[in-house]
Amino acid sequence: MSQPVTLQLTADEALVLFDLLGRINEQDDLELFEHPAEEQALWNLESALERQLEATHDLQYDQLLAAARDRLTPQT
Repeated sequence: MSQPVTLQLTADEALVLFDLLGRINEQDDLELFEHPAEEQALWNLESALERQLEATHDLQYDQLLAAARDRLTPQT
């Protein structure tokens, strides 16, 4: 049994990653993964993020995601 690993993410990072993982997991692109465990790990991470993020159930999810993306985008 693996030992748990703790990561610290900002809410913006977590929301952007949650959305990205959701899109990847919806693709059903078997060539993307070298091993079935990789896909399972991504599903598990997406699920863990969803449980931690209130924004995933917010009616204004798209606006919250856009704002998080903007804050994470480096300003030039």
